[in-house]
Amino acid sequence: MMNADWNFLRGFHATATTGTLSAAARQLGLTQPTLSRQVKSLEDALGLRLFDRVGRKLVLTETGMDLLHHVERMADAAQSVMLVANGSPKTVSGRVRISASDCYSAYILPEIVAHLKAEAPLVSIEIVASDAQANLHQMEADIAIRHMPPEQVDLVGHHVGETTAGFYASTDWVLRNGMPGGPETLAGADLIGFGDTARLTAMLRSLGFKVEPDDFRLMSDSSFVVWEMVKQGKGVAAMVKEIAAQTQGIVNIFPDMMPVASPIWLVTHKEMSASPRIQVVHDLLVRELAQLIAA
Repeated sequence: MMNADWNFLRGFHATATTGTLSAAARQLGLTQPTLSRQVKSLEDALGLRLFDRVGRKLVLTETGMDLLHHVERMADAAQSVMLVANGSPKTVSGRVRISASDCYSAYILPEIVAHLKAEAPLVSIEIVASDAQANLHQMEADIAIRHMPPEQVDLVGHHVGETTAGFYASTDWVLRNGMPGGPETLAGADLIGFGDTARLTAMLRSLGFKVEPDDFRLMSDSSFVVWEMVKQGKGVAAMVKEIAAQTQGIVNIFPDMMPVASPIWLVTHKEMSASPRIQVVHDLLVRELAQLIAA
């Protein structure tokens, strides 16, 4: 077993996290042939195959995944030193995967990510868009934006603040159907179902809607699809105010109704929370989301 050259390990780490030699070379300020030689030298010295080539992408082998887990800790330690030394997030690098709902990923995160890239230009951001919760224990994401605190062991949460949601329809839908007098007057068939309709029904009934699970005529497990159907005049659905405010042609059909509270939490795995790249992105997300909620 050799004493591994940190430059080789750093090259392996950049290649593993970016997925291509060209992207990793740009990140490290090296030529692609130089980086390729470093990765090959590391494989030769270890006597292991760390990558499989799939098209233009380099995919980690199982051995490569195991090595990456250890090298990431070394990279985090090195970046912690740099972050303490100069106090600037511009020195932090690596990939951070942010999990959020379909709608938050499409409408909210692009502008926030632009701010993140301006302040931490060496960090690569991957948006994991899904209305299903990412499994942080299996490293499906590094930071998750959720509407509830973490309940699982080894997950840590930061309560960013409270936003609110209302019920919206398109102006075309209102022209055809008129403004309903209140939740109890809206026919169940006019509501677009999202996710578990039994749980949705219970929530809606607590707000005064007279609806049963079988009343829904349109449903989707994607919040983005639901919102697109609302925009196209297909029915009524709930949405947080930040997304509704930036969508043209949308009307709050119950303006006098008490807004529905919706907390915003950032959730990470305890083992990842000390990583400099996670810390930097987490803190910037807290700031940007808090400003968004306040606005």
